[in-house]
Amino acid sequence: MSSSLILFIILAYFALLMLISWFTSRQTKDNSFFDGDRASPWFLVAFGMIGSGISAVSLVSIPGNVGNNNLYYFQFILGTVVGYLFIAFVLTPIYYKLKLVSIYTYLKIRFGNVTYKTGSLFFLVSQSFGAALRLLLSVKILQYAFFDSLHVPYFLTIVILLLLIWLYTNKSGIKTIVWTDALQSFFLITVIIVSMVTIKNSLHLSVSGMVGAIIHHPYAKLFDWNINSGSNFFKQFISGLLITVALVGLDQSMMQKTLTISNVKGARKNVLAFSFFIAAAQTLFLGLGVLLYTFVEKQGIRLESQNGLLVNTDGLYPYLTLHYFGQIGAIAFFIGVVASTFASIDACITALTTAFSYDFLDFENKPHEQKKQIKNRVLLGVNIVMFVIVMAFWSSQGAIINTIFKIAGYTYGPILGLYLTGLFTNIQLKDKWTPVACVAAALFTWVLNSIFISYLNFDFGFMNILVNAVLTILFLFIIKTKKDAHT
Repeated sequence: MSSSLILFIILAYFALLMLISWFTSRQTKDNSFFDGDRASPWFLVAFGMIGSGISAVSLVSIPGNVGNNNLYYFQFILGTVVGYLFIAFVLTPIYYKLKLVSIYTYLKIRFGNVTYKTGSLFFLVSQSFGAALRLLLSVKILQYAFFDSLHVPYFLTIVILLLLIWLYTNKSGIKTIVWTDALQSFFLITVIIVSMVTIKNSLHLSVSGMVGAIIHHPYAKLFDWNINSGSNFFKQFISGLLITVALVGLDQSMMQKTLTISNVKGARKNVLAFSFFIAAAQTLFLGLGVLLYTFVEKQGIRLESQNGLLVNTDGLYPYLTLHYFGQIGAIAFFIGVVASTFASIDACITALTTAFSYDFLDFENKPHEQKKQIKNRVLLGVNIVMFVIVMAFWSSQGAIINTIFKIAGYTYGPILGLYLTGLFTNIQLKDKWTPVACVAAALFTWVLNSIFISYLNFDFGFMNILVNAVLTILFLFIIKTKKDAHT
């Protein structure tokens, strides 16, 4: 694929986003950037959230990771479905009842100001790393496919992507993102289908033959019952449930879109529809992964391995696409990378801006003339943080999706513990001690996991988030007061 064609795709795609931005930002208010004027159609939001849930990390990590972990990620997907039910019927009604913009305001109402800021701070840290790592993988793909040939240094590629996202989200934020993400979700689904059809044709398979090749492949193992394995069924299922509740239901970037819907009934429909969309898309990714390795075997392509595990599995899909799947396959993949990059990062940057502005700068109570200034300064700061983290992790290898979930286990665990305590108990806390309890829970989780791995050969895997949440709840009971909650 020529550099000129790639440049045309990027410019045409960005021009389309800017056109949507222009239409959606013609009538904006002070809070339009943060709440979208609460006028978004629920089906549009649900479909658009696919783009946020399927980043470039999912696009390459889930299929690539099949080579080391079979289809065990499907166990995680099953858990997510239950997690979305909890979000739809428990969390969403609470957010609407309290009329929240930043969902962490719930913690202020339930426990106090310090707890509120602690929960928001844990989100800011986790989302900053998660978004930056997703951006990192996108930049690596774009660098490999395009910018290296122009001798553009990778740090400049990072700046270019962040600048492009800023240009179409700066004015109306989430109001624009709801619409641009719907477009980007359409491109992502199209990419999955085109990629699978391309591989099917390359292997000279019929549709039924393709399905049979997936089902009968040695990697087509859905369940792992080895209790010591990090991919054990119960660990994956429970982790899928809890990580979904934490990374979607307690995540400002995901729930902010849902809260742009005018009423709770529509918001609940949005969550349920999205749960179906995302589970179906991720299952297709697993099937795509099996097809990729089937193609590798048929073509006799040698893959680098170390200690019995494949190395750089995230690079497999981009490599095959750019070298073996022809122009149409390459173009589709490249559009998918661009779409997933913008769709996943724009919402994260907007959410980080929202959380910091509302939770730490009292944005809602500022006079009109200060609001725009605050939003612009915070938005600039968030972009700088993204740049720094991507640069720091540039040399990392392996499946980035695993790194993201590991970090989430330590950073979202305390948030999950805080919300579960608030929702299902009536205790009040010694508010000033909440940060200590949350940090201690994360540190104890890390120590416990290290001990179990070293002495019992037992890896918590994604279950870190459960251990962390339970320890957080335990420590919160230690710092509780005798006064009952009145909410």
